[in-house]
Amino acid sequence: MTKEEITRINELARKSKAEGLTDEEREEQQELRRRYIQSIRSDLRATLQNITIVDENNDEEKPEQNSLS
Repeated sequence: MTKEEITRINELARKSKAEGLTDEEREEQQELRRRYIQSIRSDLRATLQNITIVDENNDEEKPEQNSLS
């Protein structure tokens, strides 16, 4: 997700509150929001895949990959 796309999401949100959106703008807003959420989920999965859990015995364990889907 680019900075321009995030800026556009915010522009559409402001316009929606101020005067409303056309059908095309509403569709664009929904698509941008969908892509934003997908990006956040992807980033979170990548972060979680790099986490190592250390227990009280200093044993390291990685979470199961299928639990992150």
